[in-house]
Amino acid sequence: MPNMPLQTPVVWSDACLRHQPKGEVWVGVTIEGTEVPERANVIRKTLEAAGADIVTATEHSDDVLLSVHSPELVDWMRSSSQEWDAAGFPEEPGQDRVVPYVFPTNAFLDGMPMRRPTAVHGRAGMFGYDTMTLIGPGTWEAARGAVDAALAAVDIVGDAPKQVSYALCRPPGHHATTAGYGGSCYLNNAAVAAEGLRRAGYGSVAVIDIDAHHGNGTQAIFYDREDVFYGSLHIDPGVGWFPHYVGHADETGRRDGEGANRNVPLPEGAGDEPWLNALGSLVDQIRQFEPEAVVVSLGVDAAADDPESPLRVTADGYRSGGELIASLGKPTVAVQEGGYHLPSLGPLVLATIEGLESRD
Repeated sequence: MPNMPLQTPVVWSDACLRHQPKGEVWVGVTIEGTEVPERANVIRKTLEAAGADIVTATEHSDDVLLSVHSPELVDWMRSSSQEWDAAGFPEEPGQDRVVPYVFPTNAFLDGMPMRRPTAVHGRAGMFGYDTMTLIGPGTWEAARGAVDAALAAVDIVGDAPKQVSYALCRPPGHHATTAGYGGSCYLNNAAVAAEGLRRAGYGSVAVIDIDAHHGNGTQAIFYDREDVFYGSLHIDPGVGWFPHYVGHADETGRRDGEGANRNVPLPEGAGDEPWLNALGSLVDQIRQFEPEAVVVSLGVDAAADDPESPLRVTADGYRSGGELIASLGKPTVAVQEGGYHLPSLGPLVLATIEGLESRD
């Protein structure tokens, strides 16, 4: 399999390179960012060298996007950078990226009604839930291009059942909630893909999240729904990892969605065997759910060299993981999430897609 040309089409949008975060504000300190444009370039080069066809993402309407995100969030993503610049923040105090400084948390409001702030730097905290995820010129275009890539990948499997397609999305998306963004994610590409598959006629969809961090946004978007199963294996947030507040094993869905959510937190240092055992258990449960299509949140930051998690999954582990998911035998859309070690990023994604192609 590894020596055969890659059969999975790779959907690409040039716009994904336009997001330049320039850094992150972490515990009050500006640090170098890891979600850089070169991530997309190294993945594309690796997959092209493996024989993959590169498909240009086509533009799609906002219909599916607005079914998973609030209009207010979409409007904020579209306009906030221009508003920030117009307010003079690039000159004084010298911050040329949109970053919140105050948040309307329950502790802040203490039961009082929330008003919409007039100032753009006040409104930033209504949507951005951390200080790591900065908005600048080009962020909206990149995030919207990633949505188009996800929907174009849906179009591919919609026309050819049992096929695999891959959307090279950047920035990633699985931390973006219905009305908020964070964790280097702005719009939720995996949720858009799942909803796109539903609208394409697939009666039920399973989202399998193999990123090293729990996809709190995807879980929240589908938590009350019975038609979309969300399953994630990730570093245990209970031992101090993002997203901290959610991603625990007792979160199983709510109302109509009860039983359609499964989290498998993993301990620090987990390598291939524990990771694959967890994924195998998740796939077994999803098989009982009987989805008609699958979305893979394809993060490869669980790898040993990645700076963003303490897991130790190898390329062989990712290939085997792809094979486990492929055993479901369903039309599959893979959407790129995390993965930040540039030298190994492309080979890890390639290994996973090779695994996804291994179906009867």
